[in-house]
Amino acid sequence: MKKQFYINGSWVEGLKYEELYAPHSDEILAEIPIATIENLEDAIIAANNARSKMDKLTSNERSLILEQLVEQFKENRSQLAEILALEASKPLKAALGEIDRTIATYKIAAEEAKRIYGETIPLDAVAGGEGRVTYTVREPVGVIGAITPFNFPFNLVAHKVGPAIAAGNTIVLKPASQTPLSAIALAEMIDKTDLPKGAFNLITGKGSSIGDALVKHPEVKAITFTGSPEVGISLKNKAGLKKVTLELGSNSALIIDEGVNLTDEIINRCVWGAFIYNGQVCISLQRIFVHHTLYKDFIVKMKNATERLKQGSPLDLQTDISALISKKDIARIDDWVKNAIKDGAELVTGGNIVDDRLFTPTILTNVQNSSEVSCREIFGPVVVINSFENFDDAINEVNNSRFGLQAGVYTDNLQRALYATKKLHVGGVLVNDVPTFRVDLMPYGGVKESGYGREGIKYAIQEMTELKLVSIKL
Repeated sequence: MKKQFYINGSWVEGLKYEELYAPHSDEILAEIPIATIENLEDAIIAANNARSKMDKLTSNERSLILEQLVEQFKENRSQLAEILALEASKPLKAALGEIDRTIATYKIAAEEAKRIYGETIPLDAVAGGEGRVTYTVREPVGVIGAITPFNFPFNLVAHKVGPAIAAGNTIVLKPASQTPLSAIALAEMIDKTDLPKGAFNLITGKGSSIGDALVKHPEVKAITFTGSPEVGISLKNKAGLKKVTLELGSNSALIIDEGVNLTDEIINRCVWGAFIYNGQVCISLQRIFVHHTLYKDFIVKMKNATERLKQGSPLDLQTDISALISKKDIARIDDWVKNAIKDGAELVTGGNIVDDRLFTPTILTNVQNSSEVSCREIFGPVVVINSFENFDDAINEVNNSRFGLQAGVYTDNLQRALYATKKLHVGGVLVNDVPTFRVDLMPYGGVKESGYGREGIKYAIQEMTELKLVSIKL
């Protein structure tokens, strides 16, 4: 089935198409149009022209539009989850979870649309400032260029589209080339809302061919990107004075302190953090540092719990582990694991390729810091477990990374918990939880090569608006 772009409220044919294959099979899911510079230009013009229509909407009207979208997600929950399972090979129970989170994200955006406000400023606090009423307001920046990844193709799009609409902006969306069907489904639902035509535009294809043009276009006032550090840093360097929000890579870490009771709840939480959606999560638990007194016991419990995970078709509700997004990624992960073992790491479980599509959940121990599976983002079902004796050493190991998105620490010691929140150089610290935790209203983003700016609807709205000062002399 041939798909189309969505530009200025209409469906538009592409000049060229490419076949989209299901990662877990050889099934052709659709033919996807490949955007040209001309298609991109049309989408940006439509978004720019729609700004005047968005300016006329009240915050209540923007909120109601987002509520209309929420209702459509609720009505189509099962079908949308199946799209995720087919195009992203996301296990169906995880796909249903993503749809539920997406509903929550747009619901939060609908609520935040009514809470965009500034503050009054008492200028008479300084000499010469008396006799004035002064306040600030937030105004939409204009056209938002949104570039999104394959791993959460509904919810991470929602984190860009939701706040953009809530703030009164217009959008040009370029989804990941591996997962365009979810974005097309979104466009179909948006078309049924009262959003002004042209305020949302969708183009598909490869970012390598149109990404630079989107970032550099003078009518695009802000870029929001989720993807690799290499691409994100390149985009930021090309964006000039545009607002830029970047959600990039990570090798998220967890510290398990001495004295922690290794309950089934903690073990299952660690297994979930490491292997949910095959580890293809920006805050996937990749490195675990365990106090030496708990180390052997923790490894045994992690191994047993990991080996209970069910591998199979993403369309089976019982499946935990399914095909990775591409065979290229399987080859890379396999290479990194083998290199780690050559350098002295021990394979506890996993490390196998099944049917050229699935990589079995893998635990490695005694891994060197310089190993790719430790110092780079593996984005696959692999977790590294090392031991420590001194809490400061564990903190230093977590910080010994080019990334800094989120980190977790399990401890019964309040002083150490507070110490960790101060010393860990990351965007978010989770005490008594894994770093994979995220709910969609919290500020989310990283330091170092993990990103720039913050998502979470309230915080994304701040990134997508400009602060204006108003001073009235009485």
